[in-house]
Amino acid sequence: MRIVLVANGASGAFAAGPSPAEIRARLAAAGFDLAPEPEESLPLAERLRQAAGMQDVEAVAVAGGDGTLNCAASVLAGGRVALGILPLGTMNLLAKDLGIPLDLDGAVDTLRTGRPRAVDVGRVNGHVFLINSVLGMPARMVRHREGFRGRRIGLPGLLRLALATLRHLGPYPRLSAVLSVGGRRTRMRLRLLAVINNDYAEGPGQILERTRVDGGGLTLYIARRLPPWRLARLALGFGLGRWRDLPGLERRGATRFALSAGRRALRVMNDGEIRLIASPLRYRLEPRALTVIVPAAREPGR
Repeated sequence: MRIVLVANGASGAFAAGPSPAEIRARLAAAGFDLAPEPEESLPLAERLRQAAGMQDVEAVAVAGGDGTLNCAASVLAGGRVALGILPLGTMNLLAKDLGIPLDLDGAVDTLRTGRPRAVDVGRVNGHVFLINSVLGMPARMVRHREGFRGRRIGLPGLLRLALATLRHLGPYPRLSAVLSVGGRRTRMRLRLLAVINNDYAEGPGQILERTRVDGGGLTLYIARRLPPWRLARLALGFGLGRWRDLPGLERRGATRFALSAGRRALRVMNDGEIRLIASPLRYRLEPRALTVIVPAAREPGR
């Protein structure tokens, strides 16, 4: 198989994990025909576009975390070139959903022996999400994390980050919005809206694991109020594997919907990456729009 490697050196695991040169050597040792890589000084999206456009390339092997894979999906969705996942991020949620080994040797072997699998792609105003898209308190909390990414922050930095996080557990203003699903408009004030590409599984130990990756639907989780005690109860419910029916948490299904608010733009977290997106937000699902190489011996995301 002829492939091209695109490694995101800014991903968290590269600090202590294998270098791009080491990954390249392991791919060559596994027998891959490696195409020349795009210039590393280029922005990640441009490198991915160049990689996908190379002649005779069957797959782009992307080394990085969920945010890197999100960028890759923005380029590869709807095209002829498959995505190969070498999980080198912090969470690696997509790799877990697809049954891809989290160690590099196992991931390389999956790329060599696996099979193509079409998975669903979510979009909000054209921006891709493979796992989830979140508005409200979690997106604001992650904004503080972005300022510390890639740095050794020490104890004072950790204290600042903790204080900034605790600030959002108090009486932070709720978002006033209008949710339009299937022609029905609902006015609400919310603290959290989580849009899941398909849906999360519910069961002991299945934290942030999805039931399907190709089920053809979006699932909305809405919390209109989220005081600290309710947030703690939700976290406990996740740990115990029973949380969908908790008071104050609404669950709806859709294939497309819109959310409008009295703001020019909203802070949205897609697959862990923060984006400022113009309102109204228009969500839709593209069924089986992205081809991913997954383990041959398992039906992933089921």
